[in-house]
Amino acid sequence: MKLKTLIAASTVCLSTFAAGNVAAASRDYISIVGSSTVYPFATVVAERFGRTSAFAVPKIESTGSGGGLKLFCSGVGENTPDITNASRKIKSSEVELCAKNGVKDIVEVKIGYDGIAFANSKKSQQFDITLKDLFTALAKVVPDANGNLIANPNKTWKDVNASLPATKIEVLGPPPTSGTRDAFVELAMEGGCKQYPELKALKKSDKKKYKAVCHGIREDGAFIEAGENDNLIVQKLAANPNAFGIFGYSFLEQNADKVQGAKIGGVVPTFDAIGDGSYPVSRSLYFYVKKAHAEVIPGLQQYVASFTSEDAIGDEGYLTDRGLIPLSARDLKLVRNNAVDLTPNL
Repeated sequence: MKLKTLIAASTVCLSTFAAGNVAAASRDYISIVGSSTVYPFATVVAERFGRTSAFAVPKIESTGSGGGLKLFCSGVGENTPDITNASRKIKSSEVELCAKNGVKDIVEVKIGYDGIAFANSKKSQQFDITLKDLFTALAKVVPDANGNLIANPNKTWKDVNASLPATKIEVLGPPPTSGTRDAFVELAMEGGCKQYPELKALKKSDKKKYKAVCHGIREDGAFIEAGENDNLIVQKLAANPNAFGIFGYSFLEQNADKVQGAKIGGVVPTFDAIGDGSYPVSRSLYFYVKKAHAEVIPGLQQYVASFTSEDAIGDEGYLTDRGLIPLSARDLKLVRNNAVDLTPNL
């Protein structure tokens, strides 16, 4: 269903959730929308929640952070989402939109950080590259000397940056369905794309074209979709010392004896660098909860408690295996306290 249709539908039956007069809802499952990057984490939590509780498995739609927040802020009622996932903090304009439509008690839940590694075999040279280098190497189209967009002509890393070796560009990465791919495209590719003044300017004049250019990955063999099996990528990196792979930081850490992360902008992907945001391909991840739905939608408060448990997002939580960088013990305690009580904090 298209976003506009979903938003239009969300205005129906708002009286069911009228402030101070919350009636029983016909929907017996949790409705979640939002970020495609948070989607894989939320899906794992939802599936476990469905197996281990008396409640239905939550329904999750990947609409993107902005699209999810539009739906979330469209009002209260059984035809509006209970939760929206976001790979960025909610904007003040979105908080205002929520308030305008009666969504006033919002709970912000920060679940951790996302770190994406660009790695190669430990037998090879450790690269120190920039986001602009990554974009120039992997983009489907790049600006030529006159600023015109052309099919990416770069064959070797030396073509991209004279300080890099003259080895063939060969990168094993996740498919379009992967949250890791989404995060890499948004943070690394778009981050490098904006380093070209003519492409940065394109964002204002033609946002659709800007996104297509900045998010477009070449299809001429330099980038190889390697599926969701990170173990297979590590095996291929070991067999081909000239190749690079893209995967979550936690997997890099688990295979530190075989692979190494490239420095990006001089920063090595480490737990601390990702946690404090100094590593460029990292960000905070969130989800937002509609307090007005807590007493009406079965299992909503329990799902939030499950997602924010030590077992899920703690240092040894099962989501770290999916690439989530956990919060500090102090931050997790604060998040957990707000989440369990569903305390509005915006």
